[in-house]
Amino acid sequence: MSNEMMSTKEVATYLSIHEKQVYALIKSKRIPCTRVTGKWVFPRKLIDDWIESNAKTGLEKAREKSRRIEGALLASGSNDPILDMLQTYLKESHPDFYIFSSNTGSTDGLKALNMGYTDIAWSHLLDTKSGDYNIPFLDTLLPNVKPVVVNLFDRDLGFVTAPKNPLGIQGFDDLTRKGVRFLNRQKGAGTRILLDHHLKRLKISSSKISGYEKEVYTHFEVGLSILSKEADVGIATIAVSKLFGLPFIPITRERFDMILDKATFFEKGVQAFIEILHSEEFRGRVVRLGNYDFGNSGKILYSKN
Repeated sequence: MSNEMMSTKEVATYLSIHEKQVYALIKSKRIPCTRVTGKWVFPRKLIDDWIESNAKTGLEKAREKSRRIEGALLASGSNDPILDMLQTYLKESHPDFYIFSSNTGSTDGLKALNMGYTDIAWSHLLDTKSGDYNIPFLDTLLPNVKPVVVNLFDRDLGFVTAPKNPLGIQGFDDLTRKGVRFLNRQKGAGTRILLDHHLKRLKISSSKISGYEKEVYTHFEVGLSILSKEADVGIATIAVSKLFGLPFIPITRERFDMILDKATFFEKGVQAFIEILHSEEFRGRVVRLGNYDFGNSGKILYSKN
C-alpha cells in the first residue's frame, strides 16, 4: 500500500482504534475514504485533515464548556510529570480554580493558543539557530496573540532505557544498531524537534532507526512502553526515569515555559499557579523527582507590547 493511501488495518493503527471501529466510521460516513477494487482505502492527507478538524471541534466544545465554569482555564501543548503535581496543588490551595490540560505537543499547543482554542500553551521548542527556546517561534505561530512567556522551570531531558541498560545505549549513534527498538514522540513535539536536530547534526538517517515511526504523546507513555518491553529506548525527562526506576542518559537541559495572551496572564488562576511554583512545599516534593531548576520560575521572559 502506498504511503499516501492506507488500508482499514493501517488507518486503525494510525488512529489507535480497533478495525471494527473504522468500519463503523465508514458506515456512518464520518471518515474520508473511497472504495478501490472492492477494498476501502484512506488518503493519508485527508485523514490528517480529518484528525485536525475533529481536534479543533473538540477544543471548541471544551472551551465553550470552560466558559461556563468560573475560574476555569484551558491549557494545551507539551507535558511534564510535575505539571500534574502543580495542578493538584492548585486544586488543594485554590479549589475555585481549574486548569484543564491537553497533551498535544509544543507546536500544536501554540497553534491552538493562536486560534483561541486554549488559554495557555506549555512549550519547550528549541530554535537550533539561536539556541533559545519558544520566543523565536512566536511571530510565526502566534500572529493573532500578544504573548507573554513565563518560565516554569528548566529540566533534564535524555535517553530512558530498559532496566540496567542491557543494550548499552549512550548516544544517538546507538539508535541505529541492530536490535535496538526506539520509541519516538509525535511530530511537532519539542522532544521530536530536538531529536531531529541531533540526527541532522550527526548525519544520521532516521530510516536507520527501528521504531522512529512509532509515536506517543507523553513522557509517561515513553516510560510505560519501555517498562512493558515494547521498546528499548526513548527520550523523556529525568522525572520519568526516576518514577519508573529506569536508567537515564542526559542529552540536554531545556527550558519549559508557559505561554499565554497578555490579558490571560492577569487571571487569578494563572497568578495562583505561579504562586504555587514558588512554594517550598511544592519544590521540596519535586526535588525527589529530578534536577528541576526553578531559578527563573515565574519570571516573564518576553512580553509583546
